[in-house]
Amino acid sequence: MGSIRQKSRKFIYKTNVSWIEERKGILCSSGKPTIEVSTPPEFKGQEGMWTPEELFVASVNTCIKLTFIHYAQRDNLEFLSYESEAEGILEIVEGKFMFSELKVRPKIKVSSSDQIEKAKRIMDLSEKNCLITNSIKPKVEVTAVIST
Repeated sequence: MGSIRQKSRKFIYKTNVSWIEERKGILCSSGKPTIEVSTPPEFKGQEGMWTPEELFVASVNTCIKLTFIHYAQRDNLEFLSYESEAEGILEIVEGKFMFSELKVRPKIKVSSSDQIEKAKRIMDLSEKNCLITNSIKPKVEVTAVIST
């Protein structure tokens, strides 16, 4: 009888948030730098601080990038740079605030024109397999620009 490979794995990620004053707090996770957080200014928060809304959009943007890097390394894609802008649209939907849409716009430079199709395929894989986008409700639109 051969060994059975377990496909189900579970990982636990922990963060801690503590209140400082007004609408300001500290976000931390063991062994990492702390981040000062607040509500956005439009919700009576402080200017110049990370907000849950920005961290949410950043999570999507970062996950798409890291998923792309994973597949690019696996498939030996020769890319020269990756830069991505993301925006989330926050609005009232069914009587409550939620992100209705996220737009991610990666700009990827590849080493030669014969790498463009491979990069497009890898971006499609990244969009489908990003664990953050697979874990949220709103539509996530990824529009990549790939050039040499």
